[in-house]
Amino acid sequence: MIEIRIHGRGGQGNVAAAELLAIAAFKDGKFAQAFPSFGAERVGAPVMAFVRIDDKKIRVREEVRFPDYLIVQDQYLLDSVPVLDGLKPHGLVLINADKRPEELQLQTTATVETIPATEIAIEIIGRPIPNAIMIGAFCSLTGLVSLEAVQQAIMEKFPGSVGKNNVAALERAHEIIQKRKEHA
Repeated sequence: MIEIRIHGRGGQGNVAAAELLAIAAFKDGKFAQAFPSFGAERVGAPVMAFVRIDDKKIRVREEVRFPDYLIVQDQYLLDSVPVLDGLKPHGLVLINADKRPEELQLQTTATVETIPATEIAIEIIGRPIPNAIMIGAFCSLTGLVSLEAVQQAIMEKFPGSVGKNNVAALERAHEIIQKRKEHA
């Protein structure tokens, strides 16, 4: 079973990101679950969401304490929330940041990747909601769910121009990660 923990702030689309990943996993023929964890329910407050994906039924119903993957939608949470707690040693941390991974100086053996998701969201979507970009980068990095399944999930959940703009943002993230892989 693959476990993912998403960290962000209220209003960044953390719960939607988890749901979209789970829907995409279903579309790819896998079992999945997604659920949030809230503290103070207000815009800007730290929020977590969890996703599990497996090839068989998932019976666990607790928070993800030992994630394989972390998606961090706000790099400044790294200074105030124990984001890296429980991350598996050979896991992956994807951070919404306009810095290179090494500039963040994270103390982890996991792979660290960054993408300027907020910048891309403002450019393509017109709002600072990074979730589609983060999912696109995540799919491109891990191959855990297909980009096509996520595109379908977005269009089902957000029909019309909102969905189209989010799919365009997702595709931009995918292109950025693919170019990095080619030059690595």
